[in-house]
Amino acid sequence: MRLFLDLLWFFKQEKKSYLIGISILILVAIINLYPPYVVGKIVDEISSQTLTLELLWPWMVSLFISGVLVYVLRYVWRLMIFGAAIRLSRLLRNRLFEHFTRMSPGFYHKHRTGDLMAHATNDIQAIEMTAGQGVLTLVDSLVTGGSVIFSMSYFLSWKLTVITLSLMPIMACATSHYGTILHERFYKAQEAFSSLNDKVQENISGARVVKAFGQQKAEIRAFRDLSSEVVVKNMAVAKVDSLFDPTIMLIVGFSYFLAIAFGSKDVIQDRLTLGQLTQFTLYLGQFIWPMLAFGWLFNIVERGRASYDRVSILLKIEPAVKDIERLDDQVATSNLISSGNLIVSIRSFHYSEQKQPALQDIHFTLPKGKTLGIAGKTGGGKTTLFRLLMREFDGINGTIQIGEKRIAEIPLLSLRSTLGYVPQEHFLFSTTLAENIGFGRPGSSLEEIKEAALLACIHEDIERFKEGYATLVGDRGVTLSGGQKQRVSIARALLLDPEILILDDSLSAVDARTEKTILESLRKNRLGKTTLISAHRLSAIEHADMILILQEGKILEQGTHSDLLQYNGWYAQTYRAQQLESQIEEGEISNGD
Repeated sequence: MRLFLDLLWFFKQEKKSYLIGISILILVAIINLYPPYVVGKIVDEISSQTLTLELLWPWMVSLFISGVLVYVLRYVWRLMIFGAAIRLSRLLRNRLFEHFTRMSPGFYHKHRTGDLMAHATNDIQAIEMTAGQGVLTLVDSLVTGGSVIFSMSYFLSWKLTVITLSLMPIMACATSHYGTILHERFYKAQEAFSSLNDKVQENISGARVVKAFGQQKAEIRAFRDLSSEVVVKNMAVAKVDSLFDPTIMLIVGFSYFLAIAFGSKDVIQDRLTLGQLTQFTLYLGQFIWPMLAFGWLFNIVERGRASYDRVSILLKIEPAVKDIERLDDQVATSNLISSGNLIVSIRSFHYSEQKQPALQDIHFTLPKGKTLGIAGKTGGGKTTLFRLLMREFDGINGTIQIGEKRIAEIPLLSLRSTLGYVPQEHFLFSTTLAENIGFGRPGSSLEEIKEAALLACIHEDIERFKEGYATLVGDRGVTLSGGQKQRVSIARALLLDPEILILDDSLSAVDARTEKTILESLRKNRLGKTTLISAHRLSAIEHADMILILQEGKILEQGTHSDLLQYNGWYAQTYRAQQLESQIEEGEISNGD
């Protein structure tokens, strides 16, 4: 029952709904005591052969009125209690979603997407069940059960009540034992469902890869194995779950036996009338639901507690990157961010799971409004540098400044709203192309969206689609080519007109001519604003005001395009090799024509 204490904060928040609902439940329990009383009176009248229509009609009318009243009241308490439970699920889902948006990339490295989805679906549903059905069964089992026991013992026979209910402690011990086992098994069942959920999500997202490698059968087998494990774990839950009702009904059956056996003796000895025994057995019938509710309560609460523990553990995880609490409550704005140079001084930076530094001795100053180009072998640290600039990770041994402000002092929302980022892995939402481009600026006009698309050289491609900018994009952009997805992502960033634009190898899937057009558009339209570009194709960064060559997390070469050509190092050799390769390809195309 600890879960009810854990949810006390919510019960206080929804105290009006719960107080009304519980009050009506109590009223319904009291009204339900009336029909057995009426039946008992009528039976006694029949036994004494004094029943007439004049006596019967008032009893019938009162029974009808009580039935209608209970019908209306039950509707109201369901609205109050179950409505509050639904609001709890909404609140927890919102908290989880907000929590997910604040988490750093490291969080998603440790937690699978399918598992997170299971927390937001199955686990929340189990908690909602506790706040709704759980509260109902708790109140109903106590109030209805208590009122029935009081009526049986006070108005009829306390001795017969004690005899009839003598088996209740056995039921309490049994259901408590079942509840403990259920909690453990349900927790494991939820974990198995998370794994299954994650497998489905991975295969839907990676459908192309699975088919390309011909691994459909292997994935189907793996899914079947996980699905079988889910069945086994849930069957283990069901085996315990199925013990509740038979145990309770067995005890109820013995209670009826005791009631009839000892009650008949009391009737024979004139300690009870036949009507009172009938009333007693009807009360005992009403007591079946509280006993069932009591057993069901353990079931619901243990499921809810297992799920609440899982969700609570997730919500207690603090973001690895947080805003620094400032005593003066000053908030850095985009004006502060745009007012100075980009100064990077990183002595070293390690990812938590790696011993070798990802970056080491990275020192440079990029004047405001200039373009920085970064190149180097794969794994050199280009993306890491960009991610540190966006504060996706903390723990730098050194500083990164924009103007006079260290980025650690700038609120994350203010920092990231000033940056436009186009990552290597382009993500598009399952909505229209216009909404994908306008994602960063909701409410943008179609003309503004088209202007950004023109700058990213994707406008003509979009116009060729039947629905144009209203074309729906498939999940993660599966209906577009790699180059089209890259250009839509670039258009999305350009629409923001950010003070600092970061293109992380974002031109790799477009041809050389399109790349040149996009870069010329950037030079013309981003005068006075800072641009950072990483690329493997050096033609994408040769125009940059400063070029860094990173290798194994260190700066191998640094300078302008002409400086690095004269240096005749990695940059010069790679640039000449790429130029030669480009000329050969153009020659082959010309010969083919």
